[in-house]
Amino acid sequence: MFSLTVCDHIMIAHSFHGEEFGPAQRLHGATYAVEAEFRAPKLDPHNLLIDIGLAKTELRRILDTVDYHNLDTLPQFAGQNTTTEHMAHHIWTLLAAALKAGTLGAGGQAATGLKVLLREAPTAWAAYEAPLY
Repeated sequence: MFSLTVCDHIMIAHSFHGEEFGPAQRLHGATYAVEAEFRAPKLDPHNLLIDIGLAKTELRRILDTVDYHNLDTLPQFAGQNTTTEHMAHHIWTLLAAALKAGTLGAGGQAATGLKVLLREAPTAWAAYEAPLY
């Protein structure tokens, strides 16, 4: 299995609902290093899995929808705890849709798997991974 990963980062603010979140119930900030790993069992005729430039551009476009925002105020997250796990799934869903739509080119449409990992710190991270289509 081949893989190609692109990385970027976001800074967000949010708060959580529920006693289990302790002080994180208050508004606080987080900086996430975001990694998107695309997978495919074979390369295209040019020996590419996916165009790295298109992958970086699309990841940035998706991240711009949340970067420097208070997630508590965004309609797509109303009533939800925007945990690291939840945000990994959210970004995965948007990237998977872009792959399916052809936004990342023919190589993107041939990808069979995608993993999105968000690093909160060098010692803590969460990810969402699933096959495509």
